[in-house]
Amino acid sequence: MTEQPIGTGAGRVAVIGGGLAGITAALRLADAGRSVVLLEAASKLGGLTHSFQRGELHVDNGQHVFLRCCQAYLRLLDRLGMREQVSLQPKLDVPVRAPGAAGPARLNRAALPAPLHLGGSLLRYSMLSPADRLRVVAGALAMRRLAADDPSLDAVNFGEWLDEHGQNSRTVAALWDVFTVATLNLPAAEASLAMAAKVFLTGLLTDAAAGDIGWSRVPLQQLHGDPATRALELAGAEVRTRSRLTELVPDGAGWTVRDQAERIEQVDQVVLAVPPDQAERLLPAGSLSLPAGWAERLGSSPIVNVHLIFDRRVLTGEFLAAVRSPVQWIFDRTEQSDLARQAEPRDGQYLAISLSAADEWIDSRTSDIRDRVLPALAELLPEVRRARVLDFFVSRERHATFRATPGTGPLRPSAGTGRPGLALAGAWTATGWPATMESAVLSGEAAAELLLAERPGGFASAGALGELERNGT
Repeated sequence: MTEQPIGTGAGRVAVIGGGLAGITAALRLADAGRSVVLLEAASKLGGLTHSFQRGELHVDNGQHVFLRCCQAYLRLLDRLGMREQVSLQPKLDVPVRAPGAAGPARLNRAALPAPLHLGGSLLRYSMLSPADRLRVVAGALAMRRLAADDPSLDAVNFGEWLDEHGQNSRTVAALWDVFTVATLNLPAAEASLAMAAKVFLTGLLTDAAAGDIGWSRVPLQQLHGDPATRALELAGAEVRTRSRLTELVPDGAGWTVRDQAERIEQVDQVVLAVPPDQAERLLPAGSLSLPAGWAERLGSSPIVNVHLIFDRRVLTGEFLAAVRSPVQWIFDRTEQSDLARQAEPRDGQYLAISLSAADEWIDSRTSDIRDRVLPALAELLPEVRRARVLDFFVSRERHATFRATPGTGPLRPSAGTGRPGLALAGAWTATGWPATMESAVLSGEAAAELLLAERPGGFASAGALGELERNGT
């Protein structure tokens, strides 16, 4: 095929990748007056937060929630005009069930300053004995003495730290891992203390309102990808889907970008917002001061989502956490999926079960997952025994997040590279957060600000660099 240049111009930026990181960077750059082309390999924007159709049902590829402290993510929703399409708890309230329990325990906050806001809830937490509840309180107070930005914490195993601070297998399973597995996509026994400290200090132990949970009331495609396409086009950006980057080459003071259709883009700057293995493959030599094979060493952790349609309601409330069960978190997806608007089942319910840290699940057959999940769900929700399963299917993300084990901090590069005009973005970059939607948006902001600070030709002014340093970029 004949190579045809399809876009040039001063201040032109190619953003490679249409997940939340790429969307954020592209919007920020377009809003600042840059000529932006966003290239996405898939047929739509959204990345790991997309939806698909199963008949008339809207299905999210995975259940995503956020916390009130996720201010960067909320800024993105505001920019997309979608803030009204999410729900946010007025106060943190997590119902927790165990097999055979008469009713849920609750992890919730009182109208007190942190960390007192959780004290009463922990001391009443019926999933643990009174002695173990005191252990948890002592562990939380020890955690609060840590500094979330202390780089030395990255070398420490969170499970070992918990053991050293009076925790046991019961407290880890019934409380610490309820949040660790969901946010880090790893159990405490494998996780970095730095990432755990970030979650618990930022979300639960410093600001009383920070941990209130939010979720989308519409399919994720309608929350992120589709409005992002509209917003980018209104801002003057070009959105090009089904465009997989195959080559990224320095070209004088700019860059040559080539996709799988041999289309060529000549641009001044590039934001590479792709998964780490793709970033390592595409980055020109010398772009990062990381050893060869760094993406493989960073690793990945899978998530499996189990989707069930029942002929009746079996879950009361928006979501539920489970302990002493292979089931982890259960979400009511009836409203978001449009199930209620279908003729049948008139009174049915759609549940999504999120199985994080899913190494043991990712290669299992759907029938085997069903054989494990349905009996476990019935032990948590007795109404399941009387309900009829109308549909059961599984979605899988083999490389959902980077693997937040001890020692991975140095393998997460910052937005800047050794190449002027080239920035990185992605939840896996050095944002200080685990691989969350907040991390993805923060990375996109950092990449955009880095490129906006550069003079033509790719060099940043001293004043701009100073501003970036003050902002922690």
